[in-house]
Amino acid sequence: MGKVLFKLFIKNHENTSDPKVREGYGKLAGITGIISNLLLCIIKISIGIFSKSIAIIADGINNLADASSSMITLVGFKLAAAPEDKDHPYGHARIEYLAGLFVSVFIIVIGLRLLTTSIDKIIHPEPVVFSIVTVVILIVAILIKLWQAAFYREAGRRIDSVALTATATDSRNDVISTTAVLISLLIGHLTGYSIDGYMGCLVALFITWSGIQLVKETSSPLLGEAPDDETVKSILTIIRKEPGILGVHDLMVHNYGPGKVFASAHVEVDADGDLMESHDMIDNIERLVSESLKIHFVVHMDPVKVNDPVINKMRSIIMRALDPITGVESLHDFRIVPGPTHTNLIFDVVLTSECVTGEEEITAIANAAAKRENENYYVVITYDKAYTNI
Repeated sequence: MGKVLFKLFIKNHENTSDPKVREGYGKLAGITGIISNLLLCIIKISIGIFSKSIAIIADGINNLADASSSMITLVGFKLAAAPEDKDHPYGHARIEYLAGLFVSVFIIVIGLRLLTTSIDKIIHPEPVVFSIVTVVILIVAILIKLWQAAFYREAGRRIDSVALTATATDSRNDVISTTAVLISLLIGHLTGYSIDGYMGCLVALFITWSGIQLVKETSSPLLGEAPDDETVKSILTIIRKEPGILGVHDLMVHNYGPGKVFASAHVEVDADGDLMESHDMIDNIERLVSESLKIHFVVHMDPVKVNDPVINKMRSIIMRALDPITGVESLHDFRIVPGPTHTNLIFDVVLTSECVTGEEEITAIANAAAKRENENYYVVITYDKAYTNI
């Protein structure tokens, strides 16, 4: 049914790279969530009041929270689609992440509120009224939530949306919580033991825990998470296909929201090669990455001496000296600058997050290796951080 809705209400629904199509998916998901969750909320709270079940009422309020989160998602997608302006030259796409974060926080607040209500029900218990109609409606609610989870998951997959993926997870969690309410009702009817308040606590705790997990997931892109390995591999593959590329380093990928990814890299070329040919090659790489991966890509060209035997020898000596150090990923931009009293070996060293050795110690190790070759050698190192996991 989800595919039918996409086809009916989203023009050119298969062209998910189009910002208008992406906004259409967000609007459809938001409106669908508002209508279905409000319907479930009204039905469950009505039944909960009739049957005096705090667990059912809690589950109904959870659906109200879901309707509110769908409203936030709807507004978030609308604002995220706004074009770039003077104050936000990278666009507003990150608002989608903020919408997901607001939904997550809202879920936590609702969960904690329901927890206090359920504890009060444990302290002051009331008998729960059982009816077949209640059971049937809860089963229907579970089926609707299963459909919602599948619908949101498919929409989120199509447009790679953190907000919709989080909403799908929330719908899946609702299936679990409503099932728990149903079990509570059946146990109370069959055994005479009322566990309504206790089950309400479990549902509330589960809602709160889900909200905390969703906060972690939705806030990660806002904090600046590492790019996914597939994106990094795709960029490096395109760069390394060019025969004139000698090396790649300082690859950085910045995510300003879905469809708003900016990246840059340094590539090494032969310093003795044709400058115009190298420049043309760089332009081709930028164009290929931008067109194939939909990434705004900029390349910095680093000329390196390829056939200098002294440079090649000293680079190998330094690399062997630093190789045993955990977290030293690579070195690049190696050059030798001679002077009247000493000679500087200038290069960059890339360190990963696993490196526990201090920069001063690494410099001392490299300097000692250089001086074993020539007492007048001094190393000058610029330390870079590895911004990818590859």
